[in-house]
Amino acid sequence: MNRHLSRMIAMQTLYEWDFRDSSDLNEILHRNIDEYSKDADGPFVENIVNGVINNIQSIDSRIKDSAPDWPIEQVSLIDKSILRIAIYELTHSQNIPPKVAINEAVELAKQFGGDNSSKFINGVLGAVYEESNEK
Repeated sequence: MNRHLSRMIAMQTLYEWDFRDSSDLNEILHRNIDEYSKDADGPFVENIVNGVINNIQSIDSRIKDSAPDWPIEQVSLIDKSILRIAIYELTHSQNIPPKVAINEAVELAKQFGGDNSSKFINGVLGAVYEESNEK
């Protein structure tokens, strides 16, 4: 199964959920997984999305702490979705090497973010990684 595609589906799901305030997360999640069911790892996508949602306050707090010059309300929804996935993987997924989580996030930012998204995301994740290694 394609893990990059699976992270892309997780990003798309979180983006749509964040964009449409009153939307049903499970409906979005299962619609997106179904659309790519042949190539994506559905349980992996569900684990990421549910992990992000269950830890969203602590993840967003890490974004705020690691990017103090950027109020979280000003971070684009796509960048925020990518950061949430990567921070979840960095802080809660022992089977995902930190380098993989960061590289995947930077690649998603290059594909879907703005001109400076990949640099911004790399910087935030570098700070999160450094902080988590100090503990």
